[in-house]
Amino acid sequence: MSDLQNILNLSASGMKAQASRLRHVSENIANADTPGYHRKTVSFEEIVDQGVKTGAVTVGDVQLDSSPLKEIYNPGHPLAGEDGFYDGSNVELMIEMADAREAQRSYEANLKMFDQARQMSSSLLDLLRR
Repeated sequence: MSDLQNILNLSASGMKAQASRLRHVSENIANADTPGYHRKTVSFEEIVDQGVKTGAVTVGDVQLDSSPLKEIYNPGHPLAGEDGFYDGSNVELMIEMADAREAQRSYEANLKMFDQARQMSSSLLDLLRR
């Protein structure tokens, strides 16, 4: 029974991590046209319990992408310098869409694993009650 509980915990941690990743991807997409916005990225870290790796994951610190900001030419923009350029964002919509798709599929895989473990646990409990 504890193995099924471990599977539930693992898949729940994966869903939580992917949900956080999706939140940051959606923030990036929402701010793609915000001047000076730096893309946010997250990393996953394996949870260690009393020196033992559990396989569960958690979200690490949010990092700002250090790639250069796009220079946009628009002399009429309030942020434009004397040369007519201002700093845009470094968000690439195609990369964000690919990240969102990957996070969505990972979330769905964890959800299926969670559901299967829940069903097996429920069946096992039904057998024990007889």
